[in-house]
Amino acid sequence: MNKELLLDMFYAAPEFWYILAGVVLTMVAVLVFFYCSILKLRRKNYFIKRNEERYAETINAAKDGYYIFIYPDEDIRQNAIEHCSRRLAVILDLSAGIDSDFKAVMHCFYKDDAEKITKYIALLREDGVSFEDKFNTKSNKTLNLSGARISGADGSIFGDIIWFRDISNDASYVDSLLENQNNLKKELVKLEDMVDNLPYPAWIRDADLNLAGVNKKYIEFIDCFDKTSVVADNKEIDDLSDEKPLRGLAGKAKAQNRVQRQNLHFNRNGKRLCFEATETPFHSEESLDKIATVGTLVEISELDELKRDIRQHQNAGLAVLGALGTAFAVFDGNFSLSFYNQAFKSLWKLDDAWFETPKTYGVFLDELRERRMLPELPDYTFFKNEEQKMFGTIIEAKEDLMHLPDGRSLRRVRAPYLNGGIVFAFEDISERLAASREHTALLNVQQEILNNINDAVLIFGSNGRLKFYNQAYLKLWNLQNSDLQLNPTFNDMLEMQRDFFANVRDWEALKKDIVSHLFSSDTQAFSLRRSSNDMVECISVLLSNESIMVAMHKITAFSQN
Repeated sequence: MNKELLLDMFYAAPEFWYILAGVVLTMVAVLVFFYCSILKLRRKNYFIKRNEERYAETINAAKDGYYIFIYPDEDIRQNAIEHCSRRLAVILDLSAGIDSDFKAVMHCFYKDDAEKITKYIALLREDGVSFEDKFNTKSNKTLNLSGARISGADGSIFGDIIWFRDISNDASYVDSLLENQNNLKKELVKLEDMVDNLPYPAWIRDADLNLAGVNKKYIEFIDCFDKTSVVADNKEIDDLSDEKPLRGLAGKAKAQNRVQRQNLHFNRNGKRLCFEATETPFHSEESLDKIATVGTLVEISELDELKRDIRQHQNAGLAVLGALGTAFAVFDGNFSLSFYNQAFKSLWKLDDAWFETPKTYGVFLDELRERRMLPELPDYTFFKNEEQKMFGTIIEAKEDLMHLPDGRSLRRVRAPYLNGGIVFAFEDISERLAASREHTALLNVQQEILNNINDAVLIFGSNGRLKFYNQAYLKLWNLQNSDLQLNPTFNDMLEMQRDFFANVRDWEALKKDIVSHLFSSDTQAFSLRRSSNDMVECISVLLSNESIMVAMHKITAFSQN
């Protein structure tokens, strides 16, 4: 029924239904359009929010915290929106976090600093004046605050932001650098004072051997009082000399990388003085390729004069040595023979032709070995090397004996020479040794004779000390050889005999009486009774060499009544 009614209505007025269908389709199209537009706006708004969050997180990820005043409209004083960043809340340890207000932020600073920051921010918000300053918080942090205005391209004001940067570590580092700098300045002043107070000119050169620095004595030496101008003009001490030896000496030191010295003479206050110039190379700027030098100029006039006097005395001494019968020779620091006397030439049987060419100590030893005039040696090369080594080690006189194959015995003395090298002295002591051996043999014969005498015998020298004794004396008084090794006096020997007179009440008186009897010029034989009840007969004789011989003989033993 309804269906038929609708068909009737459609057929009755088809235009109306066409218009109604068009309106419906138009409304659907509009709805679809608006729905699509809404979807686009939602999507755009989503990405805008995402970007805002991204930018916000990017700012929050920065190491600086911030506090911002945002102005949504032109009334920047009344409608400002304040915001504390998360980083700032962490830096200042704010209990309210990002919800902290400006008062809470200022509470973290000392009163004076908070008032100063407030004034800075007032100028920023009112007049847009930027600022930057450092402040210390109550928690001992050092913060760098910088304020700036945020404006749009059209000049509109978006807000004012204050950045907070924690520079506590940086401040400590800067403080340490400043402290190190001050310490270095102090050390530099000390070094400069030390160099300036040296009593002689000193200077330093760069790798090109130009002056790079001088001390106070240097500028005084050249009558100038400005170090800067001296270095800038490269004024050398020897500028008045055509040769300019100092720069050449520095060049030689640089080329050889070794200290170089040279004696120079300058006229100072009407006197001709001698100076020793030294140039010492070193690696500049810690580079092996750059060699600079340090120079000094030390007056050695007195030393130079002393050396001349020493040379004169040495020449005079050598002249005296040349006239002596002892063989002398001087080999210098280069092992070269620089002096010998006639006795040296005769001792070693060297002819004049041998001395015509320069000879070294090694050549001299080779010559003696070839002539069989050296002691028998198992290793001549080792001996020669050891002999040459002593040129660098000998510091005092040394003496030894040389027993030559021809039967001679030489006493050799070696002593350091003042100018370097060694002075040798050779003395033929063959006859002296032979006489000494004969004398020793004679003494041995005398001792054997004494030991074969039954009586105890003592011989005292003119100094009162024991020279000889025999075995009979040791047996008589029950002594050992070691008791008499130190050549005791007769008083000392009497003390060794004291145990044999234990019954004597006044030992000192008896000892004095014995000494007076033995060493008297008219002494006759006398007897001593020992505690063992035996008698010892004693007699002394003055010998021709003023020695005294004492003889003792045990007579007999008897019993007390």
